[in-house]
Amino acid sequence: MSLLCVRVKKAKLQGPPDKFNTYVTLKVQNVKSTTITVRGDQPCWEQDFMFEINRLDLGLIVEVWNKGLIWDTMVGTAWIPLRSIQQSEEEGSGDWIFLDAEVLMKADEIYGTKNPTPHRVLLDTRFELPFDIPDDEAQYWTGKLERINTMGIDDEFPLEDVVQSRSLPFAASQCSLDDQDSAVDDRDSDYRSETSNSLPPRYHTTAQPNSSLHQYPIGSRQQHHPDCCTDSIHSFDLDYRDQRGTSPVDSSRFGSSGNLSQTSSQLSETGQESTGGSELEESFHSYHSTGFHPSTTGQPRTNGYHLTNGHSTVLSSEKQIHRLSLEVGQSLKNNTTTERGTKLLRFNDDGPPLPFSPSRVRWLKAINKVRVELREGQDEELNARQAFVKSSGGSSLYGIDSMPDLRKKKPIALVSDVSLVQARKAGIASAMAARSSIKDEELKTHVYKKTLQALIYPISCTTPHNFEVWTATTPTYCYECEGLLWGIARQGMRCSECGVKCHEKCQELLNADCLQRAAEKSSKHGAEDRTQNIIMAMKDRMKIRERNKPEIFELIREVYVISKAIHAQQMKTIKQSVLDGTSKWSAKITITVVCAQGLQAKDKTGSSDPYVTVQVGKTKKRTKTIYGNLNPVWDEKYHFECHNSSDRIKVRVWDEDDDIKSRVKQRLKRESDDFLGQSIIEVRTLSGEMDVWYNLEKRTDKSAVSGAIRLQINVEIKGEEKVAPYHVQYTCLHENLFHHFTDVLGQGVVKIPEARGDDGWKVYFDDVAQEIVDEFAMRYGIESIYQAMTHFACLSSKYMCPGVPAVMSTLLANINAFYAHTTASTNVSASDRFAASNFGKERFVKLLDQLHNSLRIDLSTYRNHFPASSKDRLQDLKSTVDLLTSITFFRMKVQELQSPPRASQVVRDCVKACLNSTYDYVFNNCQELYSRQYQPIDTNKEDLPLEEQGPSIKNLDFWPKLIMLIVSIIEEDRNSYTPVLNQFPQELNVGKVSAEVMWTLFAQDMKYALEEHEKHRLCKSTDYMNLHFKVKWLNNEYVKELPNFKGVVPDYPSWFLQFVLQWLDENEDVSMEFMHGALERDKKDGFQQTSEHALFSCSVVDIFTQLNQSFEIIKKLECPDPNVMAHYSRRFSKTIAKVLLQYSAILTKSFPTYIDKEKIPCVLMNNVQQLRIQLEKMFESMGAKQMDPEASDLLNDLQVKLNSVLDELSSTFGNSFHSRIDDCMRQMATLLYQIKGPLNDSNKNQVEADSDNMLRPLMDFLDGKLTLFATVCEKTVLKRVLKELWRIVMSSLEKTIVLPQGNETFGAQILSAAKELGQLSKLKDHMAGEAKSLSPRQCAVMDVALDTIKQYFHAGGNGLKKAFLEKSLELSSLRHALSLYTQTTDTLIKTFVTTQHAQGSGVVKPIGEVSVQIELHTHPNNGERKVSVKVVGASDLKWQTSGMFRPFVEISMIGPHLGDKKRKFQTKSKNNSWSPKFNENFHFVLGNQDGFECYELQICVKDYCFGRADRVVGLAVIQLREITGRGNCACWCPLGQRIHMDDTGLTAMRILSQRSNDDVAKEFVRLKSETRSAEEGR
Repeated sequence: MSLLCVRVKKAKLQGPPDKFNTYVTLKVQNVKSTTITVRGDQPCWEQDFMFEINRLDLGLIVEVWNKGLIWDTMVGTAWIPLRSIQQSEEEGSGDWIFLDAEVLMKADEIYGTKNPTPHRVLLDTRFELPFDIPDDEAQYWTGKLERINTMGIDDEFPLEDVVQSRSLPFAASQCSLDDQDSAVDDRDSDYRSETSNSLPPRYHTTAQPNSSLHQYPIGSRQQHHPDCCTDSIHSFDLDYRDQRGTSPVDSSRFGSSGNLSQTSSQLSETGQESTGGSELEESFHSYHSTGFHPSTTGQPRTNGYHLTNGHSTVLSSEKQIHRLSLEVGQSLKNNTTTERGTKLLRFNDDGPPLPFSPSRVRWLKAINKVRVELREGQDEELNARQAFVKSSGGSSLYGIDSMPDLRKKKPIALVSDVSLVQARKAGIASAMAARSSIKDEELKTHVYKKTLQALIYPISCTTPHNFEVWTATTPTYCYECEGLLWGIARQGMRCSECGVKCHEKCQELLNADCLQRAAEKSSKHGAEDRTQNIIMAMKDRMKIRERNKPEIFELIREVYVISKAIHAQQMKTIKQSVLDGTSKWSAKITITVVCAQGLQAKDKTGSSDPYVTVQVGKTKKRTKTIYGNLNPVWDEKYHFECHNSSDRIKVRVWDEDDDIKSRVKQRLKRESDDFLGQSIIEVRTLSGEMDVWYNLEKRTDKSAVSGAIRLQINVEIKGEEKVAPYHVQYTCLHENLFHHFTDVLGQGVVKIPEARGDDGWKVYFDDVAQEIVDEFAMRYGIESIYQAMTHFACLSSKYMCPGVPAVMSTLLANINAFYAHTTASTNVSASDRFAASNFGKERFVKLLDQLHNSLRIDLSTYRNHFPASSKDRLQDLKSTVDLLTSITFFRMKVQELQSPPRASQVVRDCVKACLNSTYDYVFNNCQELYSRQYQPIDTNKEDLPLEEQGPSIKNLDFWPKLIMLIVSIIEEDRNSYTPVLNQFPQELNVGKVSAEVMWTLFAQDMKYALEEHEKHRLCKSTDYMNLHFKVKWLNNEYVKELPNFKGVVPDYPSWFLQFVLQWLDENEDVSMEFMHGALERDKKDGFQQTSEHALFSCSVVDIFTQLNQSFEIIKKLECPDPNVMAHYSRRFSKTIAKVLLQYSAILTKSFPTYIDKEKIPCVLMNNVQQLRIQLEKMFESMGAKQMDPEASDLLNDLQVKLNSVLDELSSTFGNSFHSRIDDCMRQMATLLYQIKGPLNDSNKNQVEADSDNMLRPLMDFLDGKLTLFATVCEKTVLKRVLKELWRIVMSSLEKTIVLPQGNETFGAQILSAAKELGQLSKLKDHMAGEAKSLSPRQCAVMDVALDTIKQYFHAGGNGLKKAFLEKSLELSSLRHALSLYTQTTDTLIKTFVTTQHAQGSGVVKPIGEVSVQIELHTHPNNGERKVSVKVVGASDLKWQTSGMFRPFVEISMIGPHLGDKKRKFQTKSKNNSWSPKFNENFHFVLGNQDGFECYELQICVKDYCFGRADRVVGLAVIQLREITGRGNCACWCPLGQRIHMDDTGLTAMRILSQRSNDDVAKEFVRLKSETRSAEEGR
């Protein structure tokens, strides 16, 4: 006999993952075993199977099947010869086996496979060592057992002492069924736990008719504490597991049964009466029903169950003893070093006598004795056989056949107002210390018991119903919905175990625990044996549960600090309480149906007539009907008694109808009304007083349901009247677990479980602790949202631990989603849902408020709590902000607050607060921080005194260091914290906030410090400038582009204004010294040109180099404040003006000394011109039009002044040639006057020759000079020199040749007028010499000469422009003078009268007034014109004299064609009258050649003097053109001192003055030359 061990690990299937839902079947020697069904193309089973092999010539058949809806299809098969399988005591990694499509048959037996497929499976196959022992040893041990069987019952010896010294490992029981379709697809299961994920549960405890043993994995388990099982029901059967015995050949036929054996039923009858008895019977039943085959490797090996038509096979005494003897014999064979001094086994004698024979008791004792002896012999090898100690870690797969789907039935509290615990006032930091559940020992003791009760018989693995399609022969109603089971046959489903009947659609609504229902039903019908069988099955499940999951109960014991002895006793008590729950549990339930809202409208009127039925067990009660209301209020109270904790409260809402259709429905299905919704409430989830809203749920998929119903439930459970509600108990459990793992084991560090998937946030602890809280929550109806809120409250006390903020953020986000994401089926608002939270609205809100405040405080020092050097802490910082965001979302969406503080604004405020404190710290420790971060450690350097480490008015060393530290902070925020705090990209950028705050604080301190420095000025201006540059860099680099500063003129330039101006003042002195030095060097060098192409000297270059360098410094300040820049520009403009004007003044002063030298004057003028050019460039670089107006005006004025200097130098330079040009002109005049004869056609060609001959002296002179100037002077300077020469030449031509001085008489008169008239100054130079008049031929020669001179100065475009020459006033005056030479006197006088319109205007201070009346007459026939003038009088004459004053008026008519007519009249004189009256009339005849506009009256008031010329008192001119339109006028004419005229008038005067033989011309010149003497008439 050999034991074949096969471990099906996993497979790799080729195809789409959603195609496969596979299981593996193993066949050998007509025995078949099947794995669970797993989805995917890479399924993982990890299940062990064992087969007893007595023929090695066969093979192991491996088949992989794909689960189908109707039938299964085979994926592939493989045949493994048994002879090829090696023997081994340890598991291996396995071998990959490729699957084939077909099998090869020979003699009805499979001997191989063919047609390979791409699929393969990983199997670990091995044989355990042989079981056979010699027959003589077997006989020996058989006899020894018979002798032991004859022992007296008093010869027993205690087992406890021996067992306590041993480690009792646990293993799962296994059983197998022959049904190949017993593998259940987890997807198709009707029962799922709401806390389960996509994987099935980690444990299985019972064998069921509709499930296979091989669904349950055999994995290594953790070793239980030695003391945990001292008083356990497993104490007799588990120690034996570390040994190995043989099994009879036919042991597979009677190993155990899927149903309970009669023997075990007998033993179970006394289980409640005697402790010792219960131990015996449970021990024996466990051994008998499991068929153990202990192995030396520490791994449990079991036979499978063999079904015999539902009846158990009873082992005969002989076969049992024979089998045991074989096992013991083999064990002794393998362990020859057994100890002999073992204590005798002794049973506890306490309790009533046993109900079965003493021999059977002795037989059981013998078994224990042998087992203990064998156990002692294994002490030396104990440490080597701990393979089962390795924990599976939850990695194995498992089925979920036994898991009730509580999600579909569990009520969700929506708007309950339950307050299960008083509001706690504990702060966040000490929340755990202040929690009452940690210190409330009474509550902890109760929760400890309740936790054991929930875990020893967990809901997640209760027995599901074994539903079968059933045909009713009589009218039968559904147990769940009470509706008729319709149909002729196969109307519904019936459980073969408990007999409950229901619709197929109602299966999942029934309570999942079939065993409890069966026990309840059997007890009510008197089927005691059936009841006891079920109770034994429950006990067996609890026993296996404790064996498979010892770590759970050990953890519960450690958390509540319970001693092992008390824990063992409590385990017994709890198991008994579970068994008693089906018969001894009772409760009184008071249900108040308060109201409902948002119900479905079923009537045609758009409303409903709702009423409610409440059913507990078989008791149903009904409320009154509220007609026409979708939000009804009933407020009716009902009382129920419940005797089964597995019962449920069924609350259904109906719409009452009273019509024919409803009556027919009543006849057929006992439901005449429309269904509006239901809520199924588990009784076991109720405790204390509750006020809860429940969502109304559908009964079928076709139901149209909406709304919620409010119930007030009061539960009084017998024996538990004073206990806390289950929510408080769960809080106690959760908090104590959290405290245990965090504070006791973790030393304050929160252990974050690894969880993934959509429901990962529901995983709060590691596998064991999570299983505890989930089972507790399922058992007692704790909502998953309550679990989450409780865990959130626990984490709040450790919110600064690594990883905790991320978990809290995720938790709160899911809590938000639960309350805020309302469904369409209910009209309950999020705030109402939250207000009814079983956790407590005020409690959670207060928790969030405290957390929010604490987070703000910690974020306000984020540099300390979340250093940039730690990536994990930076991630915690991000999660902390996410948590703040979740709190804000909760306040907005769940609490529905109008305007809660925005998370972005809160974080911004916190960041600002942190930065404020950071700046203060940096400011106060600047020296230390700077030396630590930027300077090497110098042990020899002495520390500065404390008072010198801060800012000082003596130096500026502090501020650059502070700027560097600020920059390091901003850079850290920008590079480290900004990428982390990126949840609000549009609202928060930590780097920008950092720069803004740092700059703001720095600006305040910097401004104040500079104000103090301004008062004392103890530092150099260059130090202030350097600091200015650093501040400017800080602003430009980090602050300038910030939103709050963008487009805003910064203040920092104004802080440094006075210091920059101070620097500019100092720079002006430097510039002046530099200018003087450059000029001195230039003088020493003789004003040499800097280069061939640069016609100016070095001093100009040196001056502007220094000025440009100075301005570059100002420019590099990049002053953004235009007002401050205006100050800089004005100050620097003054420096420029001062330097350049001083330079120009020096040049101007020394210029005459260089006038005789040829090149130096030109170089000096070039220097001035270069100053103007460089000034223009500097003007452009300083901003030109954008520059400050005052500075611009300064530079423009400077440019004008420099231009004037250049003009002055040019004029000086030109005037140096004046005498030479005058000599040339005199020579030209001599040559001109020698030209005689008239101008006719015959001598026109001679005119040009005469012109060239006349110009020869001038041209010779100009050729020599201009050739030099063209090479030495810059073009601009050259043009200025040419202009000066042009002016001198034209002036000299006019004075010397064209308009020379006339005779003495006219010259004296004109000279007299020129003294008073600035316009006549040109006449002064022409009065010397003989007056000459040019002939027409001479004028022609002069015209040609002027054209020649003009062409010469134009020089083909290289000289003066033609436009300038043509528009030159000198040339125009000269040409006009030449043109006037050929005109008659009358024409000249007419030209004078018509052009001189302002002769008497502009009298500011009149000397007096003359009253005249004028009439104009024109003869109608011949057109002769006459003028009648009446001199009325004069008034207010201003004349002072010591003698006689005899004024009279002289009236003269001036105009053409008056040579033969009376032109002048005089009134009589009046003695000593300053306002004389004349009243004299005069008449002037003008002729008919010209109109009145060509004539004017000149009125002159004179003082008559005897013997000398009359003295002029005043003059006035009346032009007749002004009164032509009126014909006459009478007016007062103001008297002026002289006649005013322009250049045209002066030219006419000068030409007429040369006509000494013309009386009219002489009289005209005299009249216009008259003027009141300044010395007379005072």
